[in-house]
Amino acid sequence: MKLEEFISSPQSRQLIESVRNFAKSFFERDGTHGFSHVERVFNLCMHIGREEGADLEVLALAALLHDIARPLEDAGKVEDHAAEGARIARRYLKSLGYPDEKVEAVAHAIEAHRFSRGPEPRTLEAKILSDADKLDAIGAVGIARVFMYSGEQGRDIEASIKHFEEKILKLKDLMYTKTARKIANERHRFTVEFLRRLRLEIEGEL
Repeated sequence: MKLEEFISSPQSRQLIESVRNFAKSFFERDGTHGFSHVERVFNLCMHIGREEGADLEVLALAALLHDIARPLEDAGKVEDHAAEGARIARRYLKSLGYPDEKVEAVAHAIEAHRFSRGPEPRTLEAKILSDADKLDAIGAVGIARVFMYSGEQGRDIEASIKHFEEKILKLKDLMYTKTARKIANERHRFTVEFLRRLRLEIEGEL
């Protein structure tokens, strides 16, 4: 994705690239919640944000920073990576002289990006980030991520199917924006078809 297609200001693009490098430094390894996930969420945010009329600079920064504390949560060092990520983002962006109002907009989006716990996203940018994070769990990428995680955790195919049924297949109904709902519906259909075929193959019918 070419950033200049979404962000016209050279100063803004430079800021976003600096934040990208800062965010990437938190990830020693990739995986289901590695920096490749962050990049995909970023790309989704730019596409959805342009369609929905969001502040793309705020959205870009929030997307890049939304999971910076995820490695800390995975290591048991913090309880909530969204809350801790917002704290880190505030300190970092303030150190760059970023306007306080925009710092808080970025921090709120990070705090509210998890669909499984509060706070509820109040701004358009927060809603888009939450949508993009959920969208990365649906469709072809979502299927790949489920089985990556299953491999990491030693989880079998049946347990993976249960995860789809209990969580992944419910995500399309949790989108906030019209653009995300459209994407989610298509990704959901693909996921449902995959699971249908997977069950048939398990039963030896295909």
